[in-house]
Amino acid sequence: MSLLSLILNILWVLTGGLWMAAGWLLACVLMALTIIGIPWARSAFNIAVYTFLPFGRTVVRRDQVGGSDLGTGPLGFIGNVIWLVLAGWWLALGHVLTAIPLAITIIGIPFAWAHLKLAMLSLWPVGRMVVNTDDAILHMEWRPGRRRPDITTH
Repeated sequence: MSLLSLILNILWVLTGGLWMAAGWLLACVLMALTIIGIPWARSAFNIAVYTFLPFGRTVVRRDQVGGSDLGTGPLGFIGNVIWLVLAGWWLALGHVLTAIPLAITIIGIPFAWAHLKLAMLSLWPVGRMVVNTDDAILHMEWRPGRRRPDITTH
């Protein structure tokens, strides 16, 4: 982790990251208490860790980094609908309510924007995965079968 990411992550924890990571952990525990919620619990835990320290990492669609799986097809859609009803809406609401006071201050705007991006992730997380930002950029540029953005064809 770079020094800038470390500083931003420390500021993030103070501007709502700790609070919202606790919300994600609560969702994780509640899902784990039900046997059928275990797949969502694992994902909620991964996103809780990401919510606690987001800078230096990003969320990508699984089908963008390695093909398709159950989370990116029709079963992923059903999983997202179930997640939205059970936990997604209240996590998204928590991120939005945390973003509003941050957006009022000039210095808090980048953190408010990050909370709004996490609110969107809260609504539809199935089929997503957390990766290091550098790894995501390299993987997206050099993925087999994908044309490099700096090469043009005529």
